[in-house]
Amino acid sequence: MKQDAAFDFDTPVDRRNTASMKWAKFAGRDVIPMWVADMDFRSPPAVAAALHDRVDHGVFGYTVAPPELVDEVQTQLKAKYAWVVEADWIVWLPGLVTGLNVACRAVGREHDRVLTTVPVYPPFLKAPGYSGRALDTVALVRPGGHATAGADSGGRGSDGRWEMDVERLEKAVTPDTRLFILCHPYNPVGRVFGRDELARLAAMCAAHDIVVCSDEIHCELILEPGKPHIPFATLAPEIADRTITLMAPSKTYNIPGLGCSFAVIPNPALRQRFKSAMAGIVPMVNTLGFTAALAAYRHGGGWHAALLDYLRKNRDTVTTAVSGMPGLAMTPIEATYLAWIDIRATGLSEPVAFFEAAGVGLSDGREFGGPGYVRLNFGCPRRVLLTALGRMQKALAERPASA
Repeated sequence: MKQDAAFDFDTPVDRRNTASMKWAKFAGRDVIPMWVADMDFRSPPAVAAALHDRVDHGVFGYTVAPPELVDEVQTQLKAKYAWVVEADWIVWLPGLVTGLNVACRAVGREHDRVLTTVPVYPPFLKAPGYSGRALDTVALVRPGGHATAGADSGGRGSDGRWEMDVERLEKAVTPDTRLFILCHPYNPVGRVFGRDELARLAAMCAAHDIVVCSDEIHCELILEPGKPHIPFATLAPEIADRTITLMAPSKTYNIPGLGCSFAVIPNPALRQRFKSAMAGIVPMVNTLGFTAALAAYRHGGGWHAALLDYLRKNRDTVTTAVSGMPGLAMTPIEATYLAWIDIRATGLSEPVAFFEAAGVGLSDGREFGGPGYVRLNFGCPRRVLLTALGRMQKALAERPASA
């Protein structure tokens, strides 16, 4: 299949009236949606071409994972991360959130406890309860030990990175803690964790016999040079033995609506528990999801490289703009296309409503366990991003001093 030499990320695509969750939220209003994490770019041309070919076939029956897709996943994991994965370690899923929920059901028993850090992708906070597990959370910290959520973060405006406080995490472990859910790279704060950070977490989990479910869906969206993604399971064989890794092409190639993800579970007993928890409730991946995944992995490399260049420029645009907005601050974004913005100094009690009134739709930090923050999705054409940032700047500049 021929791969296009050039890709257009600048021309806006009209997503209104397409049943887009992202855009339908503000239907009939002049609000630029920058909340839910899908991008406003066309998917790779090779993906569209493969889908057209599959639709032309005309039969859409139940579909198993194509052997060539399994081979491609194995090849890519080995080439990118030196991770040798056996074919039977891979469990296909219709979505990564499904994987989070299955992991909670598969590990331990009802009323056991799950541990994670905040702020974090909201399904992390909901999945344990759906399976009768209790949730414990520990706030990320900035250098100096200041928490970013659930406590006064201090150090506002620092260029320091968010970090996991493993000492506090270990204090939160109970005899009933069975699972730790890791966001890696981290949504919403954009961190890429290094080997030493991951090793400290791995040692804690090993010491307390805790299984790790590592959400690595953003692993191919690294924006900071010199910050390689290290799959948690590659730290050591004994770590892999207690790890469920969740991955997908959906964020990388902007195909989340096609529902194709996978878990990598080396431990056969853990893998069987995971599959048993899926039985009867998790549907098969659909035909077009498999088709899109294979085309993306095989032929999407050029598009992906161009995307990363574009997102880096968008990130820099957001960083510069936010630094000039009164009361707003953020730390460097190493990965994802999401900006986590500290708005506490503005004194706004309802920041999402404030910015929606100005024509920009953001995610509320409270949904992530991070009150006082908003999340901005900059995966969009730059002219759209500049318009949204301009509206935010104008609204803050014109805000009455007493507001």
